[in-house]
Amino acid sequence: MRIAVTGSIATDHLMTFPGRFTDQLVADQLHTVSLSFLVDNLDVRRGGVGANIAFGMGILGTRPILVGAAGADFDDYRAWLDRHGVDTDSVRISEVLHTARFVCTTDADHNQIGSFYTGAMSEARLIELQSVAERVGGIDLVSIGADDPEAMLRHTEECRARSIPFAADFSQQIARMDGEEIRTLLDGATYLFSNEYEKGLIESKTGWSDEEILSKVGHRVTTLGARGVRIERAGQDPIEVGCAEEERKADPTGVGDAFRAGFLSGLAWGVGLERAAQVGCMLATLVIETVGTQEYTLRRTHFMDRFTKAYGDEAANEVRVHLS
Repeated sequence: MRIAVTGSIATDHLMTFPGRFTDQLVADQLHTVSLSFLVDNLDVRRGGVGANIAFGMGILGTRPILVGAAGADFDDYRAWLDRHGVDTDSVRISEVLHTARFVCTTDADHNQIGSFYTGAMSEARLIELQSVAERVGGIDLVSIGADDPEAMLRHTEECRARSIPFAADFSQQIARMDGEEIRTLLDGATYLFSNEYEKGLIESKTGWSDEEILSKVGHRVTTLGARGVRIERAGQDPIEVGCAEEERKADPTGVGDAFRAGFLSGLAWGVGLERAAQVGCMLATLVIETVGTQEYTLRRTHFMDRFTKAYGDEAANEVRVHLS
């Protein structure tokens, strides 16, 4: 099963200021702020929804096709993804813009000042999925993740026009979308991904009830935080899968992307919805134990031992034969 993953490709530049921002603010001069903070450290981390999901699928051995836009500074990031099993040949490289970038400084009180530069991400709207399909010999599913909004709309319309199954996954972009945009992007999706809060936001913005949305999508996949995930289908009992036990909690960033990577990999293996969700939950647990969205490692024996403990021998036997 060939799965194309569309979505943002970005780097995070994270800095720490040992003092407090509030100590540097002058109450009667807030209309003309001019400040520079000497920071103690800088962490540069790979990120972006599309790249995070593709990385997880890559280390599970399902060879995803990453579809997105980056800048000429993408070479090192591309090499990283290539080494971890991601097909990056369909990433569009901008001739004039840098790869999207989040720059954030955190102070001693955990207050943050950040900026997001969209950069080359704005060119994702120029990517034609048909050319991607022709290059790889066909696409069986397109995961449409948070990206340039025009790109998300174009990919969705193209999937419908070419009868390519797609997964709708708005995540960070849902806040800026209105009801009509959301209705357009989810109608006809084979899978609709969201967390529990986003689920309510989708219903509020579209004006559609849960039942109405289930009539318009094949499967509604809702992550529930520490409680795992629920998969709903019209006219059928929901499937609920709990999380594997954590060894520690280091950083929640990227946990949702890791779940999607595991779930989509399970679909690629053909192991069924419950098993796919279990793989997703296990991979998400590895991410929450690690600082950074792509800094975790997958050791087959370790992964399967923990998977077996969480979900049992029968589930483990079905998954073990597929895990690279």
